[in-house]
Amino acid sequence: MSAVTIYHNPACGTSRNVLSLIRNAGIEPTIIEYLKTPPSRAELADLIRRMGVPVRSVLREKGTPYHELGLDDPALTDDQLLDAMMAHPILINRPIVVTERGVMLARPSEAVLEILPAPQQGEFRKEDGELVVDASGQRA
Repeated sequence: MSAVTIYHNPACGTSRNVLSLIRNAGIEPTIIEYLKTPPSRAELADLIRRMGVPVRSVLREKGTPYHELGLDDPALTDDQLLDAMMAHPILINRPIVVTERGVMLARPSEAVLEILPAPQQGEFRKEDGELVVDASGQRA
């Protein structure tokens, strides 16, 4: 089975749903609890580059020191934003998923289905009960 890595926060419902969707495809991923083991600056920069998104789009605002640190200032450079994420890993939005098919910030959780290397193996409902995948493994 193909390697899948998830940068995970077990306290985050979206991250838990993504992990469950990965497992619903029959894959046991490498789980990196990024608050305990943050990626290096070079690793984070590479993940963002591979996602093809601006550094700012990976910043998390809710429940973080984003506003206190003035990170909403559009004059801040990518390097300054990366420095903030290194100093405060909670600023890294999650979950980031890496597969052979790509790297993405899997928000909403069902977005991960686009890059999983294996199909869903049955019904999947988010923690809130929303049906994402039907009993035949097809996206609802």
